[in-house]
Amino acid sequence: MLVAFNKPYGILSQFNPNPNEPDQGTLKGFDLPKSVVPLGRLDMDSEGLLLFTDEKALEHKLLHPRFQHRRRYLVLVEGEPEASDLEPMRQGGLIIKGHKCLPCRARALKQKPDFVWERNPPVRVRQKIIDTWLRLELREGKNRQVRRMTAAVGFPTLRLIREGIGAFPLGDLQPGYWKELDEEERAAVFAR
Repeated sequence: MLVAFNKPYGILSQFNPNPNEPDQGTLKGFDLPKSVVPLGRLDMDSEGLLLFTDEKALEHKLLHPRFQHRRRYLVLVEGEPEASDLEPMRQGGLIIKGHKCLPCRARALKQKPDFVWERNPPVRVRQKIIDTWLRLELREGKNRQVRRMTAAVGFPTLRLIREGIGAFPLGDLQPGYWKELDEEERAAVFAR
């Protein structure tokens, strides 16, 4: 079984709460199938596509760095980056916590994508600071990598949504909802 879930903001990517913070939101309240485990993570303050499976072999196939599996993100950043500002991410070689990042696709969007839902709580609005949506595609997934990369080029992340894995898009799956993937959707997840 392979399940796609749209993880809401403020939810831990785990079923049990942290012992010293029992009031944090977890995956437990979303009625996911009992046998599944998350394939990877999204930070508590990140949103979007999170996959679950009960098939052990899929974990290795999707998460092992050797496979350089594609992950796509929509990122709201503070500021208005020019194409040249994104070039260090495109070229690769940014050093993040001792790790040399692989090149990624990065481009600024002219406007917020239509399918992006309102976040609860909303991102803090500052009247005099412009923000910009970026679309990034990475082939690696280090801890908080997208946030660290945008900060390294001078544009801190305000909101982060994983919008796809492989060729599988989050689509119209709403925050807090999940669905089991059919054979075609499963194939899309592993498409290069």
